[in-house]
Formats: sequence, structure tokens, C-alpha cells
Amino acid sequence: MSDKPINLVRLSTLVAVAILVGTELVGASWAAGWALGGLFQLDPLVSRAFEVVFALAGFVGLYFFMRTAIKHEPIRG
Repeated sequence: MSDKPINLVRLSTLVAVAILVGTELVGASWAAGWALGGLFQLDPLVSRAFEVVFALAGFVGLYFFMRTAIKHEPIRG
């Protein structure tokens, strides 16, 4: 761990990006699951399963996005 202090400006930028991108990515992926369930007129339980799978894919995408963002905008330094 580095001895450098936490840069609060960079931290606030990363938190804001996480909120903005997370809302967009997870919301869009959840909506895609909902839309596919409605488009194919699936059973409500299967439609919910689609929504959950797509939302989890959105969270995975958010994880990889934030991992890359932290590499390019380190909190310490």
C-alpha cells in the first residue's frame, strides 16, 4: 500500500462515474432482459430470470469498467 494520501478530487470523480455509469449500464441491461421477456411472451418467472441474468451481466460490466477507471485515475497520488 502506498504512503501517499488519498486525493479526494479523484475519489469523488470515481464515485460520480460509478454512479452514472452503473445506473446506465445496469438499468439498460435490466431493461433488455425485460424487453426480451415481453417480446417473446415468456412466462413471468422466465422473464424475471432473464432480467436477473442481464442485470448481473451489467454489474460485471460495471466491475470491469471501474477496475479500468481506477487504473487510469488512481485514488492515491
